[in-house]
Amino acid sequence: MKKRPFFLATMLIGGIFLFFLLVFVAAGFFRSGTFLPTSSSRIGVLDISGMVSNERLIIKQIDTFRDDKSVKAIVLRIDSPGGAVGPSQEIYHELKKLAQEKPLIVSFGAVAASGGYYLAMAGEWIFANPGTITGSIGVVMSFPDYQELMGKVGIKSEVIKSGPFKDIGSASRNMTDDERYLLQGMIADVHLQFVEAVSDGRHIPVAELAPYVDGRIFTGRQALNFGLIDQLGSFNDAVDHAALRVGIVGKPDLVYPPPERQEFLQRYLNILLKRFGGVDLGFKDTLGPKYLWTGP
Repeated sequence: MKKRPFFLATMLIGGIFLFFLLVFVAAGFFRSGTFLPTSSSRIGVLDISGMVSNERLIIKQIDTFRDDKSVKAIVLRIDSPGGAVGPSQEIYHELKKLAQEKPLIVSFGAVAASGGYYLAMAGEWIFANPGTITGSIGVVMSFPDYQELMGKVGIKSEVIKSGPFKDIGSASRNMTDDERYLLQGMIADVHLQFVEAVSDGRHIPVAELAPYVDGRIFTGRQALNFGLIDQLGSFNDAVDHAALRVGIVGKPDLVYPPPERQEFLQRYLNILLKRFGGVDLGFKDTLGPKYLWTGP
C-alpha cells in the first residue's frame, strides 16, 4: 500500500511529460504545414536578409517550395548587402532552377546591393521601393595588415612555402606587385561573372552595363530609370503581381518556410553577434572575394 502513492506520482509525471512531448511534436508538424489544409491560392515567401552566407538553409527552403505543388508562385524578399561569392552563386543557381518551374517575383526591402542584387537576377519581375539602396555591382576582397601591431608587441613571422604565391594575402608583410596583379585578375573574372548574370537577368548587353557596374549604388527610382529593376512598389505589390501572374482571384495565402530549430548555444551566439552591431565574426566569411556592399 505504501508503494501506491509513489506509483501514482510516477504515472502522473510520466503522463505530463508525454502530453508535452506530443504537443511539441504536433507543433513542429503544424509549423511545417503538414496538418495545414492546402489551398490552390498559395504563394511562397522566401526571405533573404542580412549577409548572404548560409546557402544550405536557403537552398533547402527553395527545394521545399519547388516540391510543394500547392505553391503556385514565389515572392523573393531581399534585404541584404550581399556576402560571399560562392554562396551567392549557389543560391542564384537554385533560384534560376526554381524560376523555370514557378513564377519568381522579387521584392527589395531597405537594401538589395551586390550579392543581394545578384540573387534578384533569377527573378522575372523586380519591385523596389523608391529609396531602396540598389546595385553595388562589383567585387571586393580585403586583407588585414598587422605589421605595425606585431612590431609593437615584438612578434615576428617566419614562413616556409612551396611557391611564391602560397602565402598570398599574408597579414605580416607587404603585398608584392605580382601578388596584386594575380588577385586583380581574379577579381576581374569574378566581376565579369556578376555582370554576365545581370546582363542575362535584365536583358541588357554587357557593353551597355558598363556605366553601372563599377560598384556604385543607386536608389530604387534611379535603378528603375537605368533598367536595373522593373517597377517601384512594396512587398504587397509584389504579392499582388505574383497572384495575378498565376491567376489567383482574391487574397492569396502566403506560405513561409518552417523556422529552423536551433540549439540554445547557437541562438545565444546569434544574440551576441547582434549586440556587436551586426558584425560578422565567422571565420568562413572573412575569406575570399565578396559580392558585398560595405557601406554603413
